[in-house]
Amino acid sequence: MAPRTATPPGTSRADLIADAALKLLAERGMRGLTHRAVDEAAGLPQGSTSNYARTRQALLEAAVRRQAEREAAVLTPDEMPVPEGGLEGLVDALALALHRYLSRHRELLVSRYELALEATRRPELRASYDAAGSRFREPLNALMAAAGSPEPERHTLSLVAWCDGLMFSCAAGSYHAAVPEPAELRTGFQELLRGMLGEKSLATRRPVVQDDRHDDT
Repeated sequence: MAPRTATPPGTSRADLIADAALKLLAERGMRGLTHRAVDEAAGLPQGSTSNYARTRQALLEAAVRRQAEREAAVLTPDEMPVPEGGLEGLVDALALALHRYLSRHRELLVSRYELALEATRRPELRASYDAAGSRFREPLNALMAAAGSPEPERHTLSLVAWCDGLMFSCAAGSYHAAVPEPAELRTGFQELLRGMLGEKSLATRRPVVQDDRHDDT
């Protein structure tokens, strides 16, 4: 029997099903994702997942949607820097979010790559995956532009690629058993942004403090 997912109070059936799908992707990979397995993992009667998502494509799209929602909650709206706050605020926010993701959401990180790889094989899923990703890229574009980037879209691509590479390394690569400290991540973001933007005022100051009050999602 599949291990059941923890169910926060007030979770809708749609979110419960999608959360169970993400858990199965992380634990068993794409082959382990079936409607029956999701029913078992979610603690629902057989047929519940099929009633909600009749096809495998529909189930995968639900998982992509939920993945994006949970990733968005890693950095909550009140923690997002305002564009006029400068690069220091952006560095702090990025380091906080990345450390929180790597240290508290490793299962979500693995399901992310399972879905990304499957999207390369399913053009219809790629459309949903890319649309979900735009909710992260567009705010970053705005922040990079406000920070003085002459080419915010290209610099956002470099920033996202750097984060993706570090996340993959910590999830499945050479550093999968170790998570960089917040101060290390902050220094990395400083170096990256200084190199892209030529910003000399990014002096190292206080390390990012991990917010222990932020619960897992």
